[in-house]
Amino acid sequence: MAFNGTWKVDHSENYDKFMEQLGINVMKRKLAEHDNLKVIIEQTGDKFHIKESSTFRTKEIDFTLAVPFDYTMADGTELSGTWELDGDVLKGKFNRKDNNKVLTTTRALVGGDLVQSYNYEGVDAKRIFKKQ
Repeated sequence: MAFNGTWKVDHSENYDKFMEQLGINVMKRKLAEHDNLKVIIEQTGDKFHIKESSTFRTKEIDFTLAVPFDYTMADGTELSGTWELDGDVLKGKFNRKDNNKVLTTTRALVGGDLVQSYNYEGVDAKRIFKKQ
C-alpha cells in the first residue's frame, strides 16, 4: 500500500522523445509537457483504483494485479496489458492495439518520490511525482 496517496508530477526526463517514438504529434507533445498530471492511487490488496487528472482530462482506472485490462492514453492510443507487483516495484506490460508493439512501465518509490519509468521501442523516459 506504499503507493497510496495523491501524487503530482514534478518533472520529466526524456518524455518528449518517448512520446515522439509513440507517434504522438508535436502539438500534443508540447501540451503533454505541461499537463500538470495528478495521480491518486488507492491500493487494497491486489486491487488498484487510480484517478488521473490533468489539464486535458480526468480518467479513473480500476485493475487487479496480473489481470489483463484495456487502457486508453490521453492521445487516444489504445493499450491492453497487466500490472504486476515485483517486490516494491509495480511493473506494467502493455501492447498497443494498433500495431501490437510493447510499452513497458514501472512505478517505484525512490527517496519519497513516485518515479514512473517508460520504455517503448528502445526509448526510455521518466516522470517524477511528489506526494501531495
